[in-house]
Amino acid sequence: MIIVNDLKPGSNFEYQNELYSVINVDRNKTAMRQMIVKIKVKNLRTGVINEIAFTGGDKVEQPQIDKRKMQFLYDDGESMVFMDTDTYDQVEIPKDRLEWESNFLIPNIEVEIQMYGAEVLGISLPDKVEMGLSECEQAVKGDTATAALKNAVTETGLQVKVPLFINEDDHIIVSTEDGSYKGRA
Repeated sequence: MIIVNDLKPGSNFEYQNELYSVINVDRNKTAMRQMIVKIKVKNLRTGVINEIAFTGGDKVEQPQIDKRKMQFLYDDGESMVFMDTDTYDQVEIPKDRLEWESNFLIPNIEVEIQMYGAEVLGISLPDKVEMGLSECEQAVKGDTATAALKNAVTETGLQVKVPLFINEDDHIIVSTEDGSYKGRA
């Protein structure tokens, strides 16, 4: 059991048979009453973000969430297939649960899969991923008065704004947090 006063951003807890990850904690203590702890949470099963209010001193369950390093193998059309490199176990995750993450899943990339028992909760991507470009606009001569950017498409179909010196078939580094260009590979 965890006392809600001790919860911090990034910690996980179980409440009313749901698994949550803490995004933000707001404590409000007045002289006349007990502390109110408002916690902004993300449901680990559905991805819904909401706020839960507790009274100071309330307790919640601490779930046992396992994190396993796995390698992305392929996309079979309906799900993404990952393999544990130690045991060679394969896990399939439906594509609709990995809409944003699928923009960065290139073959053989290592990700961290979060599991609660046998239930897959989601994946954690590395901060930055090296990707090849499949399409890139041509630079316009004289368009360098400011930090000019042009459109490009990665090998997974992600639209990225890149500097003018980047060409088609180049490899770039992309942030998995917001999908922005971070540098040349």
